[in-house]
Amino acid sequence: MNANLYALFQSRYPEDLNNCWIETDDGRYYSWLDLERGSAKLANLLTSLNLPQGSRIAVQVEKSPEALMLYLASVRAGFVYLPLNTAYRAAEMAYFIANASPAVVVCSPQNFGWITQIAFKAGTAHVFTLDEARDGKNSGSLLTRALHHRDEFETVHKEPDELAAILYTSGTTGRSKGAMLSHGNLASNIRVLQELWQWRAGDVLLHALPLFHIHGLFVAAHGALMNGSKMIFLSKFDSASVIRHLPRSTVFMGVPTYYVRLLADAAFERTLCTSVRLFISGSAPLLAETFDSFAERSGHTILERYGMSETAMLTSNPYDGVRKSGTVGEPLPGVSVRVVRSDGHACASNEIGDIQVQGPNVFGGYWQMPDKTAEEFTSDGFFKTGDVGRFDEDGYLTIVGRSKDLIISGGYNVYPKEIESVIDAMDGVMESAVIGVPDADFGEAVTAVIVERKVGTLSAARVIDQLKSLIANFKVPKQIHFVDELPRNAMGKVQKNVLREMFSKD
Repeated sequence: MNANLYALFQSRYPEDLNNCWIETDDGRYYSWLDLERGSAKLANLLTSLNLPQGSRIAVQVEKSPEALMLYLASVRAGFVYLPLNTAYRAAEMAYFIANASPAVVVCSPQNFGWITQIAFKAGTAHVFTLDEARDGKNSGSLLTRALHHRDEFETVHKEPDELAAILYTSGTTGRSKGAMLSHGNLASNIRVLQELWQWRAGDVLLHALPLFHIHGLFVAAHGALMNGSKMIFLSKFDSASVIRHLPRSTVFMGVPTYYVRLLADAAFERTLCTSVRLFISGSAPLLAETFDSFAERSGHTILERYGMSETAMLTSNPYDGVRKSGTVGEPLPGVSVRVVRSDGHACASNEIGDIQVQGPNVFGGYWQMPDKTAEEFTSDGFFKTGDVGRFDEDGYLTIVGRSKDLIISGGYNVYPKEIESVIDAMDGVMESAVIGVPDADFGEAVTAVIVERKVGTLSAARVIDQLKSLIANFKVPKQIHFVDELPRNAMGKVQKNVLREMFSKD
């Protein structure tokens, strides 16, 4: 049996391939036959490049049906897909390309010049654009080149443990790590979610998430593909667009920020949600205020779940049953989640400890980092998530913090050390500390606390402007505070908990 993830999806496509697969916000329609033929053409093109087995296909493009088609073509052709955040700039892209050594890099047309320089310097043989304009005139466009290839392709045979994708995550040191996910990891997870969330015939997914991380690609898009369901495909989240399409949708997935912004829109009301059977939230903590306000306004209780790049989904509140605010529910069927003390022993109910997980969804390790991989697994094979939490008496998990000070802002992971290194290198900065503070819109707002070399020489606006040219926008602090010195403990370590208490009240 072929364990290729595409073969699984293909087996679930609707009987009539002329049915709508994707409808875009600007009124374009793509059928399942378009997907089948388009992915075949792209798979044939990639195969024609005579790439080594296991080659990485690195992709940094804007969200589009063609981008999703490219992902499926890469997997179908037996290659390893590497999605990259569209906000990444040159220094970040240089690291990812150097580390992953992709055989192919696909980028947006406007970035072709500088990304080509980075890719060729790193030894990448092929760089293409993804011609989102679909004008068919750009010879450097992957889509234009694919037009000349056959629209039939025999999906490459894969074993469950063979690599399907690499998702870059990071630690507080700022050094990004590539989480290696197999065909079996991704297939097992979406099989469980399809049953748990009771996907059914006729479901329509309103897809407003990005495609470069696990939520939008491996949970939302995979869910629709696994169910043979139509997607209404928004290029980005916009409350007016979501409100316009909700009456024709049955499933919506979002980060907490999306729900905050829907509630802030006066046009959002209960009558729009009558056809929706499930609202799901993840990627960041959902405030109790948002949970309660959404239930009152829409008549729906948001289902919160928990996952990460290394494991896909781990836990979920139930479809049928009590969905508890502030919790991420129970472990998924077939997945073992435990909370342990520092000595490795299991915590009692409501006792806080380190969250660890084991199951068929758990990744195989970090790309080219065997020592780091070994460090992150226990002797009995559980992955150390780095999150801290507790199980209540009903077996629901609550995440209370992150052991390495990871900030999740608007659904994106932000790693303080990376930003601190950039700020510390600025003229006039003695040292800095970056923290996350509660924020109704973003879940957590990135906040920088700076000690100047000479008081009064810097301004918040100047620091933010400089950072915008150096790092992705979602990493740029929303607030800058200046202090005479950073609080430290007896060992000289900066007490970020004190800083959070100081500036969370602002």
